[in-house]
Amino acid sequence: MTDRKNGLTYADSGVDIDAGNRLVDLIKPMVRATARPGADAEIGGFGGLFDLKAAGFKDPVLVAATDGVGTKVKIAIETGLHGGIGIDLVAMSVNDLVVQGAEPLFFLDYFACGKLDPEATASIVAGVAEGCRESGCALIGGETAEMPGLYKDGDYDLGGFAVGAAERGTLLPRKDIAAGDAVIGLASSGVHSNGFSLVRKIVEQSGLGFAAQAPFAPVMTLGGALLTPTRLYVKSCLRAIRETGAVKGLAHITGGGFTDNIPRVLPQHLGVGIDLARLPVLPVFKWLAAQAGIAELEMLRTFNCGIGMIAIVEPDKVDEVMQVFTDAGETVVQLGTVIPAEGEHRVVYNGHLDLAL
Repeated sequence: MTDRKNGLTYADSGVDIDAGNRLVDLIKPMVRATARPGADAEIGGFGGLFDLKAAGFKDPVLVAATDGVGTKVKIAIETGLHGGIGIDLVAMSVNDLVVQGAEPLFFLDYFACGKLDPEATASIVAGVAEGCRESGCALIGGETAEMPGLYKDGDYDLGGFAVGAAERGTLLPRKDIAAGDAVIGLASSGVHSNGFSLVRKIVEQSGLGFAAQAPFAPVMTLGGALLTPTRLYVKSCLRAIRETGAVKGLAHITGGGFTDNIPRVLPQHLGVGIDLARLPVLPVFKWLAAQAGIAELEMLRTFNCGIGMIAIVEPDKVDEVMQVFTDAGETVVQLGTVIPAEGEHRVVYNGHLDLAL
């Protein structure tokens, strides 16, 4: 009979409860900084609370969204640059809420790893808290899971869960979207958080390391440039919706690009015509396309190419809406119009992207 080893602890299996408690202590001030009407943003209980009445809603419809940041986390892990990935996590969910006309109210995160590093994890949560503050939502809870054997030491993944609300009858897209409505675009900050399996493959084939100078951003490393956080469009979009009353629909440009995301907010019989020559292609996309010989239509279905949010606007109020977006800090361009759908082709492209380096 084999002798049994006595005194085995949870720490012996690779799970450090003390590290988890240290992490909670590190992030409590960050979480408190996200407090807003309806939530005090305190953590430590078994659930997070939110008071819709205190937030000023009378007859609200709740809207929920969840997402992660995909394989972009691999670049954060390899470079040790973790701060912006938390902003990405928030952005991917709250940008999806605002396209439905909802104000983000609260956020929860889930972080899973092989071995918990409290300081590195705290920097990720600091990004989550920053994203929440910039979006006006409270970070009311989350979960940290240390799972040795499932994740290697140093590896991690994260997910986010956002809930927002809109007064009944104000949700987007509106039912009166019609041919002739204007299509305007809000500039992106970079690759955002989709297409990174392809990005990483391109980087590997290029022979460059993430510590090398970025060919498209000489003052940055390649890893740092690719990790530029997803732009948060919440405050500017809510402002345009509320101040103009002319925004009929919004589309967050993520995986699927223009081709798959814009039709999601259109009636089945409508499409859009996009003038590609007006699209402000960012240098990172020109480099990716040139490095891998990516076809134009593949670029448009994989990446945002420089536009992270699309707005469909009443045609006689285009200038007003664009001015509100500009005043809110966005770079805005009119890209085209809503048109009758042409068979299966709901997004019709005119001209070509400027992919010249």
